[in-house]
Amino acid sequence: MLQMKRVYEAATDLDGYRILVDRIWPRGISKERAAIETWAKEITPTTDLRKWFGHEPAKFPVFKEKYLAEIAANPAWPAFEKVVHEHLELGNVTLVYAAKDLQYNHVVILMGLLKKDLDNE
Repeated sequence: MLQMKRVYEAATDLDGYRILVDRIWPRGISKERAAIETWAKEITPTTDLRKWFGHEPAKFPVFKEKYLAEIAANPAWPAFEKVVHEHLELGNVTLVYAAKDLQYNHVVILMGLLKKDLDNE
């Protein structure tokens, strides 16, 4: 199962393979507490896009469009996608992030894109 979880929530065995998908390490979280196997900062929104968005829900549709364009042009995407798919064959994969907003963040977009890829397999 592919899932998403805030880094501030305790890691559990049900998380499986944990991938941090934030460009900046989460404030106040130790590496031990984060329990991250991989830090995939290269597939996150660029700093300029992240700052422009500022987690404003009204900007989310445009943010999504721009972020999907960044992903399409990102040479790191195929390797990230492969890691996710390989680990899903072994068990759960959890995309871990720090954003407070559970609905309007880049991980929602990543989840949708990865699930779409899984449905097409």
